[in-house]
Amino acid sequence: MEISEQSSWQLVAHSARGLVMDMVATAKSGHLGTPLGLAELGAALWGKLLHYHPREPRWMGRDRLVLSAGHASAWLYAWLHLAGYELSIDELRSFRQKGSRTPGHPEFGRTPGVECSTGPLGQGIGNAVGMAVSAKMLAARFDTASSGLFDYRVICVCGDGCLQEGLSSEACSLAGLWHLNNFILLYDANQVTLDGPLALSQNEDVVRRFEAYGFDVQEIDGHDLTAIVRAYAQAARSAERPQLIIAHTVIGRGIVAIEGSSKAHGESGALYARELREKLGLGPEPFSVAPEIREFLRQQQGQQLTYYRDWQERFGDWKRKFPGKAEELRSLSAGEDFDLAEGAIPATTSPEATRSSSGRILQVLAERNSSLVTGSADLFSSCRNYLASAGDFSSSDFGGRNLFFGVREQAMGSILNGIAYDGFFRPSGSTFLVFSDYLRPVIRLAALAHLAIVYVLTHDSVLVGADGPTHQPVEQLAALRCIPNLDVIRPADAEEVLGAWQAALERREGPTALVLSRQELPPLEGLPAALRRQGVKRGAYIAREETLPLRKILLATGSELAQALEVGAKYPDTRVVSMPCMERFERLSPEEKEAVLPASCRRRVAMEAGSAQPWYRYVGAEGRVLSVEDFGFSAPAEELREHFGLTTLRLEAILQEL
Repeated sequence: MEISEQSSWQLVAHSARGLVMDMVATAKSGHLGTPLGLAELGAALWGKLLHYHPREPRWMGRDRLVLSAGHASAWLYAWLHLAGYELSIDELRSFRQKGSRTPGHPEFGRTPGVECSTGPLGQGIGNAVGMAVSAKMLAARFDTASSGLFDYRVICVCGDGCLQEGLSSEACSLAGLWHLNNFILLYDANQVTLDGPLALSQNEDVVRRFEAYGFDVQEIDGHDLTAIVRAYAQAARSAERPQLIIAHTVIGRGIVAIEGSSKAHGESGALYARELREKLGLGPEPFSVAPEIREFLRQQQGQQLTYYRDWQERFGDWKRKFPGKAEELRSLSAGEDFDLAEGAIPATTSPEATRSSSGRILQVLAERNSSLVTGSADLFSSCRNYLASAGDFSSSDFGGRNLFFGVREQAMGSILNGIAYDGFFRPSGSTFLVFSDYLRPVIRLAALAHLAIVYVLTHDSVLVGADGPTHQPVEQLAALRCIPNLDVIRPADAEEVLGAWQAALERREGPTALVLSRQELPPLEGLPAALRRQGVKRGAYIAREETLPLRKILLATGSELAQALEVGAKYPDTRVVSMPCMERFERLSPEEKEAVLPASCRRRVAMEAGSAQPWYRYVGAEGRVLSVEDFGFSAPAEELREHFGLTTLRLEAILQEL
């Protein structure tokens, strides 16, 4: 970087500082310190280092920039505006206000140039690792010897808090294992957390920690533009390892009253905005950028446009030379068809655990749909979601579609989110239902960001038996059902499992959790296969119609549906309803819901081997729920069933009491 150019970019960095101060001062809310400290890093990234096209924010060949330290969102918004994205000065003025494109933490789909929803610290690191995985998969499948079309970088900006979260250790350990040399982690090391100096809570050697993961590590002055550019260039040349650049910065830089202290974490520094603007030569007018700075930025954007056009030309040549690959890539981007004709999955007349049914179905789906990738938190053999003919993702085979996450549930979920954000592959991941507690933060973010992910959660109730209460879920079903925009499906047999997979894969607007049994369940042969499949997609359906005027309704899911059908068969005035997915049922019209659960019939009993809480919206004040309201114990499944009253005798007794 030439001295004159460096001087110009320093002025741009100061302009970004001014915009950040104006945003926080106007909102009277927000984090000021990190954006002030990272101004030079922003200038180097958007001015010299990143490949991007502001008029096409989701351009395939772009570098991905993830801000894991999402509380510093004002930094990202200021630079997106200066770099030419469709983020106006008026949007910066609306920072943190209702309906604006500049919310308190970055949100995917709301702001052009924002790659993922970050806020909870460390999540962006896992998301970025997932994007790097996606890039490696794309390159392995589509890159030719000379194209280099999919060699983009994934850059993640994080802070001290991000690296303290355990998720960062999980995700970076995997990045090192997989040799993700397209992943660059930029660590804003300002030595301050919200409660005070970093030394209050940390004394580890970060360099040795990341070298142990398998990273190359550099340390630089984060305010030196030349040092930033040189370190990035060295990191980008890596042939084998992920990269960590530790940028030592001063939080709240420029405001003497707060710089270098925890006071810079809030908005108090905005009181000194006018003073700092004068110090930096910005003038008193808020939200102003000097015309010469605008012109300089326009010239830089021309360089980005040149790279973009060159990439598009190379991409066009590639499509002409490799039409088959081009069509496969197009189908990935557009979304594949996951519909299966009846008979595509062999029916079974023998009892089968729904986890085993899911495994059989997934093999057929994966053979027909190349976008499906799957992973497991060290439970492939138990959750049955390994793709037998798809290969294993590793540093020696980036084309593999099975991801071995090890015992790292939260990193698994965050990396799956990153793969989904990138938009090419349909990811799924598995663990036991009871360990969904480790996954909840990332499931919540997937639901919030409308990511189409499938969670395979097996060992679905206390009926897992002898493993004992630490492995027997009770409240987890209810907890998952509390998450907005998450579909939770608990199927009762193989045909319902098939309907569940089709429902999950057809869904584009959010994630789905498939809750599956370890124990074998009988096939519901008395019910037409089409009824069961389509019934799951609707959320609930009449599994047994009453033959006399309707007086009572039994509702059940999963392993309890067969018991409800057995009891219901004894009572001609009783309807049995299978309700594998409450969320899908709630999306039906009032008329459709009334046809399944008529309001006139208020004598209702629900049966499920889990918490009763979500069932009261369906049974009402006059109804009953046969459920599990205590932790289990280590014993065979049948003893647990008897202990908790999950029997046909108990269900029939409750029905008669109504």
